[in-house]
Amino acid sequence: MAKLTPIAGAIVFGCLLLPNVGQAATDDVAALRSELEALKTDYTSRVQALEARIKQLESAVATAQLARPGTTAATPAPPAFPQPSPVAPTGKSSSATAFNPAISMILTGNYASLSQDPATYRVAGFIPPPSGEGPGARSFNLDESELTVASNVDPYFFGNVTAAIQGDNSIDIEEAYFKTIALNNGFTIKGGRFFSGTGYLNEIHSHNWDFVDQPLVYQVFLGGQLAQDGAQIRWLAPTDYFIELGAEAGSGRSFPGTQRNSNSLASDALFVHLGGDVGDSTSWRLGASWLDAQSTRRAYDDVDQSGNALTNAFTGTSRTWIADGTLKWAPHGDPTYHQFKLQGEYMRRTESGQLAFDVTGRNLTGDYDSSQSGWYVQAAYEFMQRWRAGLRYDSMQSGTPSIGLVHLGLLPSTAFPSLASASPERTTIMVDWSLSEFSRLRAQYAWDDARAAERDRQLLLQYIFAMGAHGAHKF
Repeated sequence: MAKLTPIAGAIVFGCLLLPNVGQAATDDVAALRSELEALKTDYTSRVQALEARIKQLESAVATAQLARPGTTAATPAPPAFPQPSPVAPTGKSSSATAFNPAISMILTGNYASLSQDPATYRVAGFIPPPSGEGPGARSFNLDESELTVASNVDPYFFGNVTAAIQGDNSIDIEEAYFKTIALNNGFTIKGGRFFSGTGYLNEIHSHNWDFVDQPLVYQVFLGGQLAQDGAQIRWLAPTDYFIELGAEAGSGRSFPGTQRNSNSLASDALFVHLGGDVGDSTSWRLGASWLDAQSTRRAYDDVDQSGNALTNAFTGTSRTWIADGTLKWAPHGDPTYHQFKLQGEYMRRTESGQLAFDVTGRNLTGDYDSSQSGWYVQAAYEFMQRWRAGLRYDSMQSGTPSIGLVHLGLLPSTAFPSLASASPERTTIMVDWSLSEFSRLRAQYAWDDARAAERDRQLLLQYIFAMGAHGAHKF
């Protein structure tokens, strides 16, 4: 008998809970019935409205047929017909997916065969960015994969978050911003973290590039892609041509700026974009941009004239001017079988401030000024359905910077080997196959003369797979 007591207690306890469970089920059933009745009412109203409209049109046709030739038959005014009544909200949702943002995942990876050690890759003649240079590691690699969640927040704002999952198991917040969707007169405001509108390629996510990697000028001048933590305003002109003006202000956390312990803004940008169509097969876009960034002790690794490793740092102003142009062609606007894209960008950067030598040792500081430039041009052509071939050429000019420590005779010019005058260049070819709009396989080969030493021959094989609801890409 004693053994049966716990069982009996459990049965009694369960019976006490049954009314609550039953009540919850009853509430859910009632809510579903209410939504079903509302849908039935709306459906019935719409059917009645359509039937009334049909009768009205039949009556007008019959009246016209009865009118004799030579006389004018008065057309009766269309009677008002009932409009479907709006469905009243039920007060609560019975589904856990009532809030359903668009979620997408981009999966990418590659195999790299490189003739030179990628660990020693550096574009000659330029202060290197903290990351973004070079083709990456050898052999098989998991590239950056993007997880994006996006949705309209309400009738006034749109929200987007993109997390970049790196092959080293780290996760970066690539973009996390809100954007207005209800401003008048062509204005749009964006805030948070977003890719800057400067240049053409900067706003395009990596899975939509026409080549595996970015042009050299993007790697050197912008550290890959320039992301702003700040605010952006755009204005779209109400004209037949595409005319867009924009301005940005940010914290300057991304290269060529640095995050500073200051309330002031450290990164500002202005840009203008113009575009239009030529016939029904060709479209174009031109752009001009200006970026002003402040750097505080922007450090980079180097060696001195004796080959000893050390760290130098730049503090000052970095200004970059960008001109870009893009031309697209598809027969009668249909890119199914053939399409052609030509794009190019030219950048010129000036930096002025102080350059510190061996910040953890001798810590000598002097004036620094440089004027450097770079450009690329590339083309991609779909020669048959799903198959494309591409060609890209990169060229850069480092110039000869003015280094105060050298002019004062405190250090020889060989103490700054990374800043020796150089003209890096690279030629790249590619072919890719898009099995569908959600998958792409690509082979790319480059003759890379960006180093000061020997040419690097780079073979890259890449896969790109898109899963989920993904938004449209920019022009």
